[in-house]
Amino acid sequence: MSYDLIVIGSGPGGYVCAIKAAQLGLKVAVVEKRATYGGTCLNIGCIPSKALLHASEMFEEVGHLDALGIKVAKPKLDLPGMLAHKSATVKSNVDGVAYLFKKNKIDGHIGTGSIAAPGKVVVTKEDGSTTTLETKAIVIATGSDSAPLPGVPIDEKRIVTSTGALELDKVPAKLIVVGAGVIGLELGSVWRRLGAEVTVVEFLDRILPGMDGEVTKQFQRMLEKQGFTFKLGTKVTAVDTSGKTLKVTVEPAKAGEAAAETLEATRPTFPASTRSATSSPARCWRTRPRTRASRSPRSSPARRAM
Repeated sequence: MSYDLIVIGSGPGGYVCAIKAAQLGLKVAVVEKRATYGGTCLNIGCIPSKALLHASEMFEEVGHLDALGIKVAKPKLDLPGMLAHKSATVKSNVDGVAYLFKKNKIDGHIGTGSIAAPGKVVVTKEDGSTTTLETKAIVIATGSDSAPLPGVPIDEKRIVTSTGALELDKVPAKLIVVGAGVIGLELGSVWRRLGAEVTVVEFLDRILPGMDGEVTKQFQRMLEKQGFTFKLGTKVTAVDTSGKTLKVTVEPAKAGEAAAETLEATRPTFPASTRSATSSPARCWRTRPRTRASRSPRSSPARRAM
């Protein structure tokens, strides 16, 4: 099969690119390794985490209604029901992307995409079978994966990534979040509201690196009032999984400042940073040089379709 454009990855970057290209007249295909479209954001990132944030906030708010003169019984957590709400929210979003692909006549190929040569994309399915697609141009929109910590094995049961933290079957008594970025603080907030004791370990001396310093200071105070404990300027050096509880060894990020310390977690610890999901530097391939004619808006199929 031959296309004008193949987009590898169907997250918010990939699916928007594919839909716009199709609307401008290109023959487009999307390669996605998951069974559903939408990438990390819709499947295991922004959308499910926001669904749980909203639901957990409502659960916590009920406990403060007495101050408003509203008398209600103490809320009882139905965690399977809350996770079902999260899954339903995800499904409505990924189904919406699939509908837009169908509406705009975009071909979807489920499998892992790899670039064999300029203009050739090999799609490897779960059963090992492969399909080779030809195209004039390729957009790599593969997003990111969770970044593991050296020497810390992730089993998605006791030590989990942010993906596993969306699927816990019970509220942990003690939760350690490694990384004080947006992902870690969001999921830490969810489980703290539901009853977990949350400790956040961050290598830097502040939370939310890259954001305004004054804003992060105020936000940290808010989270501490909600029950968070922060260990900033601290790194994880080892995790002992031999007992019923996890024993996490932490020490100052700058060597020699203080002695190592051991923290306990009854269930999960999750690294909350990410790394690129592309196995080689991202790039766009074209099968022919950009001549003066190919740069002209009038020669573009997309322009002619407008």
